Amino acid sequence: MKPAETEREIVVALVGNPNVGKSTLFNALTGLHQHTGNWPGKTVEVAQGTYRYKGRSYVLVDLPGTYSLLSQSEEERIAAEFLLSKKADCTLILGDATCLARNLTLALQVMQMTDHCVLCVNLLDEARRRHIDVDLRMLSNRLGVPVVGTSASRGAGLDHVKEAIRNMAEGFSVSHPLHVLEEGEAAYAGTAEHVSDRVATRFVHRAEEIASAVVQGDVVPRMGWLDRITLGRWSGRFLMVALLLLVFWLTMFGANIPSQWLEAAFAELGTLLARGARELSLPGWLSGILLDGAYETATQVVAVMLPPMAIFFPLFSLLEDLGYLPRAAFLMDHSFAKCGGCGKQVLTMAMGFGCNAAGVTGCRIIASPRERLIAILTNALVPCNGRFPAMIVLISLFFSQNGFLAAEILTAFVLLSVWMTLMASAVLSKTAVRKQSSHMVLEIPPFRKPRVGRILLRSLLDRTAKITARAISVAAPAGMVIWVLEHWEVGGASVLAHVAAALEPVGAFLGMSGVILAAFLLSFPANELLLPMVVTLLNGAAHLAEEAGSGLAALLFANGWTWKTALCTILFLMFHWPCATTCLTIRKETGSWRWTLVAMAVPTTIGMALCALVARI
Repeated sequence: MKPAETEREIVVALVGNPNVGKSTLFNALTGLHQHTGNWPGKTVEVAQGTYRYKGRSYVLVDLPGTYSLLSQSEEERIAAEFLLSKKADCTLILGDATCLARNLTLALQVMQMTDHCVLCVNLLDEARRRHIDVDLRMLSNRLGVPVVGTSASRGAGLDHVKEAIRNMAEGFSVSHPLHVLEEGEAAYAGTAEHVSDRVATRFVHRAEEIASAVVQGDVVPRMGWLDRITLGRWSGRFLMVALLLLVFWLTMFGANIPSQWLEAAFAELGTLLARGARELSLPGWLSGILLDGAYETATQVVAVMLPPMAIFFPLFSLLEDLGYLPRAAFLMDHSFAKCGGCGKQVLTMAMGFGCNAAGVTGCRIIASPRERLIAILTNALVPCNGRFPAMIVLISLFFSQNGFLAAEILTAFVLLSVWMTLMASAVLSKTAVRKQSSHMVLEIPPFRKPRVGRILLRSLLDRTAKITARAISVAAPAGMVIWVLEHWEVGGASVLAHVAAALEPVGAFLGMSGVILAAFLLSFPANELLLPMVVTLLNGAAHLAEEAGSGLAALLFANGWTWKTALCTILFLMFHWPCATTCLTIRKETGSWRWTLVAMAVPTTIGMALCALVARI
């Protein structure tokens, strides 16, 4: 029977600990019918998806993964407030069959807030491999809510989940959830304020009591040979460096040929568009703004950004899905903790080498608000893929054309960026973000077989495509503005020439020139534009010039460039304000223009200090 057009959708809240397969279940239920956005009244994005079952539409709201609802972290606050708002017709609690006691602690807290609950015990296949058996019927009787079992990665049990949700949401089944707290305690337990240790401990003890009754088998995981290698003091660090270098190398060098293909394809398409503009008799200024400005700027950015992201994100997601990334974070946690950060910051830094905007978005994996903010504010201190081409060109022109020596010099600059990240994190933790709340929970999940198809879908569509679209939305209008400024003459010279002349004193103080500083300002939409902008300003060209070959060397030497000029330019390229796409991402992640300005000021201050120091030597 076809549902009425005005039939209300059933809202289902999905809540659970991290690493219990919540995203897997969410994706399995909703398929491609999902998106992220701010739920009404919320300021942080949550994933939402829809599915149909027996003629009704269901909206599944994937709340942030959390271990508890009783503290002050952003994730826990969002989850608790949504449950208390009573906007959900049913709450689906997801647990892990291999560590049920820990998951039941959160389940009991959820059941303290809402009565319409269904518990889904996931990873039953993994529990069977470890000879763990969960009595689902007894667990349902103990908790007073429907309990279903699934192996979401294999699609097993999904129909049981849908049926249990339908029965609960439409009143076909009745739940009498177990309430652990007394009435007076329950009045404030869901507010995450002034929660006593006695209240939190009561949930833990009750969860352990129920789990001991319904679970049979050895629930304490034994460390296998793979864990001994990946978590070993020396072997773990060696493997971590080797893997990150492999990902870094594949990203850097694997993107070269696709980038060249894209550049050639965009150039050919640009020729066809220019021919079409002439046939349509478009005015020169209009075709210049659209083709030499918007089109050429946007396509150069895409040609440089898209291939490395298309390589880096799937590789990084593969390590994430495999279960390796938490182990790398564990190995680095002690070192980063000394500087006020946490081990997961090394992962977001690694993402920043591919794209700083992606690295900022990746900071969501850091649970502590304080450490997450430090990671966001310092991510631009590591050079992204858009900065590497200019660094490589300048190193080869002014320092060494020997490939091995040039690679060593580039590695030294990268190590400098890592060291500066640690130092900046230490300073920020004692100044700007010292009053931010801090907590750290680091869980080592078991190794799991990666799902290659979903990895490609998630990394290419959800990450690569979104960031590329955001970059185009910034680069295209910026290209139009650059073209207008280049062709707008005042007093016999273009506006760009006047800007470069005005910046000359500051540029000279920093060991560069006004032209270089103007190029930095104009490359704010994307760091890839720096050298093309330098060539454009020096040549007075009508559009962005190519920056390769001996022609560039002759042009730079003719305009007074020395090794000191190149060194200061490289240092400022490494340490200056983030690109526009990264700034917009920082604003989106922090919800604050103030923190966005801090994120711009931190690397710029470091870069100016280093350049001024080099210029005085």
